[in-house]
Amino acid sequence: MTVPRLEQFRGCLIGQCLGDAIGCRVEGYSPEVCQNFVRYEVRRKKIRDRDRFGLPFGQYTDDSQLARELLQSYVACGEFDPSDYATRIADIFAQERIVGRGRSTEEAANRLIRGVAWQEAGTRAPNAGNGSAMRAGPIGLIFYDDPSQLVQAACDQGRITHQDSRCSAGAVAIAGAVAIALQSDMMIETEPFLCQLSEWVAEVDASFAALLKDLIEWVKLPPEEAVELISRAGLPLNYDRSWQGISPFVVGSVLWSLYAFLRTPQDYWETLCTSIAVGGDVDTTAAMACAISGAFLGLEAIPNQLAEFLNDRGTWRLGDLIKLADNCYQLKVKL
Repeated sequence: MTVPRLEQFRGCLIGQCLGDAIGCRVEGYSPEVCQNFVRYEVRRKKIRDRDRFGLPFGQYTDDSQLARELLQSYVACGEFDPSDYATRIADIFAQERIVGRGRSTEEAANRLIRGVAWQEAGTRAPNAGNGSAMRAGPIGLIFYDDPSQLVQAACDQGRITHQDSRCSAGAVAIAGAVAIALQSDMMIETEPFLCQLSEWVAEVDASFAALLKDLIEWVKLPPEEAVELISRAGLPLNYDRSWQGISPFVVGSVLWSLYAFLRTPQDYWETLCTSIAVGGDVDTTAAMACAISGAFLGLEAIPNQLAEFLNDRGTWRLGDLIKLADNCYQLKVKL
């Protein structure tokens, strides 16, 4: 089995944080607004501040804060410990340090704060947001060499906040995509990639696994056609369609993130642009797609002049994030 490079561990975490930090500038906006944002700011690598998001460019949101907390837990415990991770989720909410919180995750965190066991705290079905998947990339780093442990850990970290099987399946898909990307030797083939993900996801949710197979054909379509299929994939009849573009529903947002990566696996920046231009919950689609892309291409593929802006309210800047990724890599290699 191929041992990943240190730069890939760094790329996964920094790639996610930067995708998140750029996507959150236009989270919830229409496709038209997001397309103009990509055309006039992202492609030019000149990101302006916006009134709707009150923190300066470089701030990432809960997607990446909770992925970072997962890696911190792994380094501190020397293993993945869902109980410790649940405590960290509760703490970051209790201390009001979370940015851009999702409703289901916040409800679960409040239950954790009240003393509910992590196995029981998650928001129950049919609520199926993407909060479990958005932070699952680090599971792919930790268990890239052990698929059975990867599936179990992705589900465990997910059900701390989300109990629906589709949420667990989405977490498995993102963690699995990172794991495959780490070992792919500069070549990604769409069909084997998605078939492997589908096999792992089938252990958790058969309907989600079937949609991953459908994605093999959807990746061949241009974005304006693919989004029509992906945005509706797996949606219940009564789902709130007020979101334009990709909603926070776990199935569509995970599928779109995979689509964005698989369209241009050799180009981190193009993956980022595709993940955002569709509109909707684009901080999360960018975070997930760019975690996979960064894991595949490594830190060297990520524009340093923008990554240098990364921070979490003045803390956890680029150097701190790189050090955390390095510690994770050293622990994994030693194991």
